[in-house]
Amino acid sequence: MNIEQDQPLAPLTSLRLGGPARYLARCTSNGDLREALAWAAERGVSVHVLGGGSNTLFDDAGFDGLVLHVGLQGVDILRADEAALVTAGAGEDWDGLVAHCVADDLSGIECLSGIPGLVGATPIQNVGAYGQQVADSIVEVRALERSTLEEVTFSNVDCDFAYRTSRFKGADRDRYIITRVTYRLSRSRPEIRYPELTRRLQADGVDLQALAPGRVASGAVRDAVIAVRRSKSMVLDEGDANTRSAGSFFLNPTLSEVQLESLQERWADQGGEATDIPTFANVQGYKVAAAWLVERSGFARGTRRGSAGISQNHALALVNHGDSAADLLGLAAEIVTTVETTFGVILEREPVYVAR
Repeated sequence: MNIEQDQPLAPLTSLRLGGPARYLARCTSNGDLREALAWAAERGVSVHVLGGGSNTLFDDAGFDGLVLHVGLQGVDILRADEAALVTAGAGEDWDGLVAHCVADDLSGIECLSGIPGLVGATPIQNVGAYGQQVADSIVEVRALERSTLEEVTFSNVDCDFAYRTSRFKGADRDRYIITRVTYRLSRSRPEIRYPELTRRLQADGVDLQALAPGRVASGAVRDAVIAVRRSKSMVLDEGDANTRSAGSFFLNPTLSEVQLESLQERWADQGGEATDIPTFANVQGYKVAAAWLVERSGFARGTRRGSAGISQNHALALVNHGDSAADLLGLAAEIVTTVETTFGVILEREPVYVAR
């Protein structure tokens, strides 16, 4: 296969940052993946796997190895009564797949509309938004083990899904390359669990219970989700400078009861009430809105540090206004330090930073 040299990486990411890749391989089949991995192994070259680039921050110096760009295509839908198994190649555009499924009278991933990136990233990050996550619908993940070049199949349980993570992001990070993902969807009426989305549907005059299940109801939810995301500059748009980001740069932290009490005490010392803190109980503990922590630590929307800034429409989106990954990392580090000093909470970065 063709191995390109000294290829710019910034255009392959939503942040539009990063220096060149020493080598780049564009892979559209499992055979391409195996050949590229074998090529790198023979030469002792490090490998970074890149999908849609919506969750990746490359260093200004670029990557001194092989960037393997995954482009496996194909969508197959196997129906059984009111349900269906949807299998998509890892290189398929995620929002395109969501739109395809909604148009095909299927529900289950409509709340994940407008999320940039490719199908292969969804199980790695357990992509989720507005009350849905892919862990709720994934049946099977197929992957290539990088060391053996053998194909491996994982069931949902095998993937070890948790909040915005999985075995592919944790214990088995960089061990596998996702090649195909199968989702179980159905012709049903979406269940709305997120207050902001409920308010948007109400503002649009949409009564989900009055709509037919499947395409009609899911289409209405998809439209509402995209409208909400667009209002926050969370839908990629070349005309909106605020979309030059990696989406939410920090995860919503999950705190223990003791940690939450400490946060509430610190906020009370500043004259606030415990009820001011956006908190959502789950099985792991108490999830706190990272955006609230960032803004209450003194980082207003629109804040700038050199060529990096905070989106004018979303406190968790760090935006590139120039060409310096160092500026963006510096702003992120400043936010993490200040939030920890102010509230005793450590924010975790969501995008993957790839150093030289």
